[in-house]
Amino acid sequence: MSQSLIDLLAIFDVEQIETNLFCGKSLNTNAQRVFGGQVIGQAMVGACRTVEGLLPNSLHGHFIRPGDPQVPIIYQVERVREGKSYSTRRVTAIQHSNAIFSITVSFHAGEESAFDHQDQMPRVPPPEKLVEEELPEQPPYCETTEFIRRYYAIELRPVEIGRYVGQKIDDGRVHIWIKAAGRLRDDPALHMCALAYVSDYSLLDAVTARYERPLFDRRMMIASLDHAMWFHRPFRADEWLLYAKESPSAQGGRGLVRGLIFKSDGTLVASVVQEGSVREGR
Repeated sequence: MSQSLIDLLAIFDVEQIETNLFCGKSLNTNAQRVFGGQVIGQAMVGACRTVEGLLPNSLHGHFIRPGDPQVPIIYQVERVREGKSYSTRRVTAIQHSNAIFSITVSFHAGEESAFDHQDQMPRVPPPEKLVEEELPEQPPYCETTEFIRRYYAIELRPVEIGRYVGQKIDDGRVHIWIKAAGRLRDDPALHMCALAYVSDYSLLDAVTARYERPLFDRRMMIASLDHAMWFHRPFRADEWLLYAKESPSAQGGRGLVRGLIFKSDGTLVASVVQEGSVREGR
């Protein structure tokens, strides 16, 4: 495995410029717009730096405008609630004096509970049994596993590899083993920020999977509109996690996707819901 060109820890190296004000930069300045997962992750880092003794339990964000990778992003944190069990932060990402993203992050102290259950992980081949295949290089796909690793700092091993060349999935259920490229330090909050970053990658693939459209089809215009995530149990974002995705509805130029994220031992660690704009290009 070659070293990533984009360093995930460098993405999360958000500079504090005032008490509730932070600044983040884009490392992939060749991109047309800022990767949505980057804005989620950096906003979470800013929120986490204003909270002590609690970890994120959920986030709810809205993408307002495309981000400019050439311009630093200012993250303004509002301390909405301070509590012993729960605290809340609202973060607004700003470029060119305009909000491009807004997120509310809830923090929880953690507690014992008599209620503890989870859905079972889908039965799929483990990542070590999936050969790391190169994704198609020719248009309209134009991305490879090496490209994703180098420019997103994400490693992936798709279960349904045929999706990348337009194989139709009738029920829209797609599975992908995914993790952060490179080792992360032992900081639970950092791993949550990293998983939030990773969770936005190719999530809307479950919408187009029903229509024989490859993941990187440039004839499609796809953009995240909002993103919600709940953290359930401890995990490491630099170890293989199964991302099981499905799309229960698409209509009016919008598609909804639900995702469950499991550790390789079957432990459910997070849930994700996202709505996106899904259109055919003109």
